[in-house]
Amino acid sequence: MANVTLTEPAATLEQLQAQLAELCTRLEVLEKREAGGKGAGVAASVPVQAAAAEPRPVPAAPAASGIAEEELLAISAAIGAYLGVRAHIRQIRLLSTTAWAQQGRVSIQASHRLG
Repeated sequence: MANVTLTEPAATLEQLQAQLAELCTRLEVLEKREAGGKGAGVAASVPVQAAAAEPRPVPAAPAASGIAEEELLAISAAIGAYLGVRAHIRQIRLLSTTAWAQQGRVSIQASHRLG
């Protein structure tokens, strides 16, 4: 078995905390812009790390179905966190299906004893 030192997780934790701080700063800037355009001057002072060198996909305009920009950004952030890279979202569709509900009922019914 390999020995694990405390410096590796500590370094990773510090990197994650730095990224979280940067994301919080960017979120504040975006919220200020949304609130009244007062945060436009602040955007220039936000530090940009090496990750900004990657081309960022432009979020698609919200569809007529009513996907708000905040929801689109949340979906994009979730996909990025899951995949570990920035993904280009081409299309988002709202599907109305009962598959989740049906699977839940099957799971519950299967857990009951029949005999």
